[in-house]
Amino acid sequence: MSSEGGKRSGRRARHAQRAAKPVVDPCPPGQKGGTFHPLTPSEIAQIYDTALRLLETLGMGNVPDRLAADLQAAGAQPGQQDRLVFPREMVERTIQSAAKTFTFHGRDETRDIQVGGDRVFFGTGGAAVQTLDIDSGLYRPSTLVDLHDFTRLQDTLPNVSWFTRCCVATDVPEVRDLDVNTAYALVRNTTKPVATSFTLAENVAPIVEMLDIVAGGPGEFAKRPFLKAHISPVISPLRYGEDAVDVVYECVAHNIPMSCITAAQAGATAPATLAGFLAQSLAETLASLVMVNAIQPGFPMVFSNWPFIVDLRTGSFAGGSGETAILNAASAQITNWLGLPSGVAASMTDAKAIDAQYGAEKGITSLAAALAGGNLIYESSGMTASLLGASFEAFVLDDEMHSHTYRALRGIEVTEENLGFDAICQSVLGDGHFLGSAHTYAAMERDYFYPTLADRNEPRTWQEEGATDAWSAAREKAKEVLATHHPKYLTDAQDAEIRRRFRILI
Repeated sequence: MSSEGGKRSGRRARHAQRAAKPVVDPCPPGQKGGTFHPLTPSEIAQIYDTALRLLETLGMGNVPDRLAADLQAAGAQPGQQDRLVFPREMVERTIQSAAKTFTFHGRDETRDIQVGGDRVFFGTGGAAVQTLDIDSGLYRPSTLVDLHDFTRLQDTLPNVSWFTRCCVATDVPEVRDLDVNTAYALVRNTTKPVATSFTLAENVAPIVEMLDIVAGGPGEFAKRPFLKAHISPVISPLRYGEDAVDVVYECVAHNIPMSCITAAQAGATAPATLAGFLAQSLAETLASLVMVNAIQPGFPMVFSNWPFIVDLRTGSFAGGSGETAILNAASAQITNWLGLPSGVAASMTDAKAIDAQYGAEKGITSLAAALAGGNLIYESSGMTASLLGASFEAFVLDDEMHSHTYRALRGIEVTEENLGFDAICQSVLGDGHFLGSAHTYAAMERDYFYPTLADRNEPRTWQEEGATDAWSAAREKAKEVLATHHPKYLTDAQDAEIRRRFRILI
């Protein structure tokens, strides 16, 4: 065989070895978090006490009449300037009785995830209005086709545990069409747990009719809801948003679990000091919890306290900052201290390209949130450009990044077998190395993660194989998936019924 033929054969063998799935996944989703404690117990107590004082002194403004009646029935009292204040006892009673765990269902039961406790899952979020075009490498307005393609792509990525629509179809101007077609893209292209936002409360019931078709008939979706709502019912600082509150009522009525998201911005809608920010943001997310439980006690809600940072010199969002990393880690720690299902945001790089800034910001922020024990880590896959953009290549790269994070969370198992006393003796007195030993082979698949995109070759081999960078490798992988993965998760009858009853635009 010629030397060139030998090179090609060896290259193919290496690629096949890399592509092969491990016998045992050494770092599956759902690893335990909570070992990183950015706050001391006394600091958490101070922040919590300040949050309760804010709710007891200032309470919430702009309370819609229907919600005001429910809150007062639960113990809220009139305050200054038409505000409602929440006595400490009322808030603490709500925390005690609120749902601590729940199942986030997938249509495929093997894709269910248990939310709460100390388990960590990465997923998506966002409402990007631009897509990083996979061919040109430049940004353009996001489309409905992009949303379908993103949903198909992530369906193949094992570390994206649930999928929230990551981009807005800017080519669908009518609000009801947008909400309906967003939901359709989710159920057509994945059986993972999914989530979306409802622009208006009046759009919830029609979309539940669509979900019932998918689930098998009227009322079936509510029995095992596989879609979660993302709602921001609190507008910082410390007031409710009427349209979002109306959506909350509709979701409760149709048994749609929800993430109530607080997204204050330090120095803009919340204090610039990190401690003050945490106190106000905690108070606002507690106001969402009180609201949901006043409507229906124990209703499943993810306590989604998402601290957002702005660059105080320019006003630009700084999603990849160290401050974002520490604040979201602290938020996860506080929520877990309360015993509630925690949701935080991470991996929100400000980078536009898939470059060194991208990797550094995503790695720092997502690892911090995971180590602190965030149950659901939103925005963690596919997002770029300070949440203005979504990228196919980013989805692929982030999925591999999450495997490394899960491996870090898994930690080190110290057992008599793993300590390897006998293996060390055999190697020292025998071959003088551990290569090929049974102890090494056992650990090889069980304890180590082997990336498929990251390049670990020596420089000469990397050059011989095309000197490929990470962006190019991820683009090739994403294009391969989009060309080959066309799932059929709706029956012909289901799809026809949905199209008969709704205006489906693709």
